[in-house]
Amino acid sequence: MTDDIFARTRALFELPEGIVYLDGNSLGPLPRTVRERVLAEIDQGWGERLIRGWNERGWIDLQLDVGNRIARLIGAPEGSVVAADSTSVNLFKVLTAALGMAGDRKIVLSDSGNFPTDLYVAQGAVKALGQGHELKIVAPEEVEASITADVAVLMITQVDYRTGRLHDMAALTAKAHEQGVITIWDLCHSAGALPVDLAGCNVDFAIGCGYKYLNGGPGAPAFLYVRPDHADRVSPSLCGWMGHEAPFAFDLDYRPARGIDRMRVGTPAILSLAALHTALEVWDGVDMNALRRRSIVLSERFIKEVEARCPELELASPRDPSVRGSQVSFRFREGYAAMQALIAEGVIGDFRAPDIMRFGFTPLYISEADVVTAAQTLERIMRDRLWDRPEYRMRSKVT
Repeated sequence: MTDDIFARTRALFELPEGIVYLDGNSLGPLPRTVRERVLAEIDQGWGERLIRGWNERGWIDLQLDVGNRIARLIGAPEGSVVAADSTSVNLFKVLTAALGMAGDRKIVLSDSGNFPTDLYVAQGAVKALGQGHELKIVAPEEVEASITADVAVLMITQVDYRTGRLHDMAALTAKAHEQGVITIWDLCHSAGALPVDLAGCNVDFAIGCGYKYLNGGPGAPAFLYVRPDHADRVSPSLCGWMGHEAPFAFDLDYRPARGIDRMRVGTPAILSLAALHTALEVWDGVDMNALRRRSIVLSERFIKEVEARCPELELASPRDPSVRGSQVSFRFREGYAAMQALIAEGVIGDFRAPDIMRFGFTPLYISEADVVTAAQTLERIMRDRLWDRPEYRMRSKVT
């Protein structure tokens, strides 16, 4: 039955002929129905309805409609998620809101496996607030022991973008709450990749992007979650008219809207939201636990094949699949060149400095046959030293 589900979902994507795509953890492929939806918004919405599209095409509520579709995938109740802005902007909003709730505590705790932009945003927020806050960065394995009563906010990415190491959301959130610490989870590499239970884990805030496993397209809107019992008392530092109690009253003083609406800021990008809204339809009927089981089958098969065929490569991801997300990374001193050679041969992964070759496994469109083809191609790249060509050593802006 599971295989039938994933055969159905694979048919929902436009996948280039002859390509094995193992980079959905960076950018998901195009769902077939998205083109039609975006064209409809251009022609029938913007083109025909003009400004009337806000009411007649439902644009004004699209952020919340998309948020509710995402909520199902991350274990959040309806009305607790909004699609808006970028991950970085959303992190600034929830971090400043969380620090406003934290009283006299000043430490923002994170780890060295966090995605760098999260650390940059935290550094900027601390500086902008000017209230003596401090960002404390520890090794991933030291996070739990570092959650103490002087910490204000625990800011963690659930799945390490380089290695795929998976933090225990339930355990770390429980430890944080025992110490009175507010939690923020970055779900960029978990939403759509594995089961997430924000409500069950009692998470305070979460953020994530729409263009990776959610397949919303390049630069797709991000999302944020606020625990419902916080929603009417949080006060983010970034306020805008869409988060106002009555945006079309045009009052000069800001009054926050009720609930998740107050986390909206400016006018949303409707064409991008429409693309993400329709992309999320591919998840209809998909059980996240079945997805997780299939993801483990694919990643375990890939590790077995690559280690047998390519002894030069060193596994950088946790070997235990229960503590690994939906990606597998290998280390190789010439990883950038090897990845460029692999891409040229029709297997697309990506590279992360200094030596990580990274591969994402998305059961929605990846099969075991794809996994074997990818390993066979990688074996040929390594055996014949195809990576050792000048054209594969030339660094592009995006790796």
